[in-house]
Amino acid sequence: MKRRDFCTTTTVAAIGLTANQAKSQPEVRKREFHDKVYKSVKWGGKVNMDRLRKLKDLGFDGIEGSAPGMDIEGLRKACAEIDLPMHGVVYNKHWKMRLSSPDPETREIGRKGLEEAMRESKAVGGSSVLLVPGRVSKNNETHDQVWERSIAEIRKVLPLASHLGIHVLIETVWNGFCYKPEQFRDYLDEIDSPWVGAYYDIGNMQKFAPSHEWIRILGSRCVKFDVKDWGVKNGFCKLGEGDVDWKLVRKEMARIDFSGWVTREGGDGGDEVTAKLMDELLDL
Repeated sequence: MKRRDFCTTTTVAAIGLTANQAKSQPEVRKREFHDKVYKSVKWGGKVNMDRLRKLKDLGFDGIEGSAPGMDIEGLRKACAEIDLPMHGVVYNKHWKMRLSSPDPETREIGRKGLEEAMRESKAVGGSSVLLVPGRVSKNNETHDQVWERSIAEIRKVLPLASHLGIHVLIETVWNGFCYKPEQFRDYLDEIDSPWVGAYYDIGNMQKFAPSHEWIRILGSRCVKFDVKDWGVKNGFCKLGEGDVDWKLVRKEMARIDFSGWVTREGGDGGDEVTAKLMDELLDL
């Protein structure tokens, strides 16, 4: 065989082999929420470059801070350097300085603190502040009073929210308030502002109704999600080990065409485990 014929034959054989290998490779499925839903973890208010780099390497898209009182300049520089944005903050005074407090002075302090958190979120490049609006208690804080007082205070910050471009997102928690999805839907609708929405906690509300039902009823009011699991037998737990039906959660997220941030609250035994579980359960 001439050298030219040998080279031609070898090339054709190689092409055929490559084609056969390609056919034998399993087709890579496109993940449903990849490049559409962005995974994050809760953060504090200080810089930790080593962990930020680790989160970036693990495929996290950002972090969520705690305000007021953050190292704004340090975090802004660190997040920019590593390309890991802070997408928002949790208002860290909402339990103590409740907007539903029977004391008008406490409510005012709470509202001013919320405004400070909004400004800090804007300063670090965030888009939201997570807020617990109050707590039902025996001390002159009935469900109706929490509803009325918190709405009155939230409405006072709406001009600032519009000016800054910062959303006030109400978290669903165990505070005795709006334990039915229809109630929470109506609460948000009464505020009736494009700057107020739901920060739906997937694990928290599983106790009161299946999480996917909450998402179905709240619909597009869900702006961001806290990622958490909960079960009757084991309470708050590692992702995937509770009673949350993640397949149905994904179905409802897809139905409302959700695109945005999901943030892990709690731990799974390390950031590596959390990253893997979030990717698997949310199809990221």
